[in-house]
Formats: sequence, C-alpha cells, structure tokens
Amino acid sequence: MKTTVEVPDSLLEQARRLASKERTTVRALVEEGLRRVVADHKRARPFKLRKVSFKGNGLQPQMAGAAWQQIRDAAYQGRGA
Repeated sequence: MKTTVEVPDSLLEQARRLASKERTTVRALVEEGLRRVVADHKRARPFKLRKVSFKGNGLQPQMAGAAWQQIRDAAYQGRGA
C-alpha cells in the first residue's frame, strides 16, 4: 500500500544516510521501525494494581468513624512516627 508520511527534513536526511550505510532503503527502515513499535505495543500489558489488602473485617470497632489522623497515629504508634 502506498501512503504519504511527512517527516522533518533532518530526520529524512539521517534516514537516507543510514540506509546508504546499511545498504538498504528508507522504505525498509520505515517498515522496520513500524514493526518494532507495533510489537512493543503488543508486548506492553496495561498496568494493573495488584490486590494488597489484608485479611480481616475492616476497621477495628474503636476506629469506626475515626478521622484519618487518628487512624494514622494508631497505625504508627510505637514506631517512632
């Protein structure tokens, strides 16, 4: 399939020099680049936050309705914070 792609002149010049040095064509370099990008996207899995909760029944009864500051203070009590 033929298509038109606009690239900066400096990038095209670099591609032409590289193609000449590698004894290939700019078209082949473009195809290789596109294949790499497509392959990278296929490999990349979306980020999934793993479950790190602890077993239990939620907050202790004495913390029900407590402000975050109170919960944090209880969590770090005796730990130097």
